[in-house]
Amino acid sequence: MYTTIDSSSCYDPAKPAGFYVLLCALMLLVSCHTAPAKRYGFLTMLGQDTISVETIIRQGNTLETDEVDRFPLVRIRHTVVKLNDDGSIRHLEMEIHTPSEPSAERDRTVVADVAHNNVHLSKTDSTGTVNRDFPTGGSMVVAHVPQMYSLYELYFAAALKQSAASKLAAGSAVPLRQFYIDREFDRFPLGHATVTAVGKGKVEIAHDWLSGTGEAVMDSGDDMLSYSGGRTTYKVEVKRLATAPDVKAIAAGFEAKETATGGVRSLSVRDTVRTQMGNATLTIDYGRPLMRGRILLGDVIPYDRVWRTGANAATQFTTTTPIKLGGVQVPAGTYTLFTAPHTSGVDLIVNKQSGEWGTEYNGSLNLGTTRMTSEVATTAVEEFTISVIPGDPRHGKLVFEWGSFRWIAPIEVQ
Repeated sequence: MYTTIDSSSCYDPAKPAGFYVLLCALMLLVSCHTAPAKRYGFLTMLGQDTISVETIIRQGNTLETDEVDRFPLVRIRHTVVKLNDDGSIRHLEMEIHTPSEPSAERDRTVVADVAHNNVHLSKTDSTGTVNRDFPTGGSMVVAHVPQMYSLYELYFAAALKQSAASKLAAGSAVPLRQFYIDREFDRFPLGHATVTAVGKGKVEIAHDWLSGTGEAVMDSGDDMLSYSGGRTTYKVEVKRLATAPDVKAIAAGFEAKETATGGVRSLSVRDTVRTQMGNATLTIDYGRPLMRGRILLGDVIPYDRVWRTGANAATQFTTTTPIKLGGVQVPAGTYTLFTAPHTSGVDLIVNKQSGEWGTEYNGSLNLGTTRMTSEVATTAVEEFTISVIPGDPRHGKLVFEWGSFRWIAPIEVQ
């Protein structure tokens, strides 16, 4: 409400004029309302699947959100973030409910405080509290949750503020450090990230847990209007919602579906193929991404670039005896399989490195490359599938299938 001060009743001609200038300024401050809160949301889609939904209230340097994501486990989050004036995080509290976790770990609270070049994390559930401290090296600090795009918006806004304050040239990358919230990643020290303004409201982001470059569109007030992971391994599309969604109802639906079906299908489950051909045992360990209504060749899998041939960790291939795979002589041992699709066909790459992440391709370690036979599948394959089909004790086929493509390389046991 407004407060009225009658300055005439307390006028004293003995007081200097500056006193009344200050008094007027105080009157204006007292009479002003607090800036109205902004209410909005984000919707994240992977193909035709909803991956996360979020509602946000932003007032000054305080952000409060309710969010649900399934990545792949359903997690329901309530978060309050306090920001410094430069847009970096000063204090964060997140309450996380994970319905599929053991009862003792189903509900937990994460508190992060950033001060004195240090991030202090406290994570509490009914089993106890874990405290961790990570040095920041004086860098601007943000928080990372894979599919929580209000945090991405903070990334971008903080970087743009820093770029403007430092008067960086257009196209200059702003370095940031990120800490991790979820249990799978919270033991890791601060990661590295960069945000680059590329002009016309477009910004790009790259960080340690994102293979590729994310792209966002920002308005003049540093609000994120959209985000695309089309150039990353998380090929999501995010749009801003002017009306905050009913996260509680959506979360209840996600939780009920997870309970009824035993869990939402993982973005990329891990699988193993083992086949005996004569005296050779062939084993393949690989990630199985889902099509989810997306265009694969030329989009999810770009042409003329090396693809990890699956998802997440690189595809591992082991043979117990020497074989010939396509045109490549492969001694007994463990290797990595990559592919390079082209509009004219697809190359199979056998690499001598093993145990690496799928984006850590080192061409200098290639054992050999061979052209695969390409076919069109009679029925679209939703989940990327690798199989070994024996023909006789010495001959068979290695087959990759996803969507409408079917790639084949002959196997011969030596």
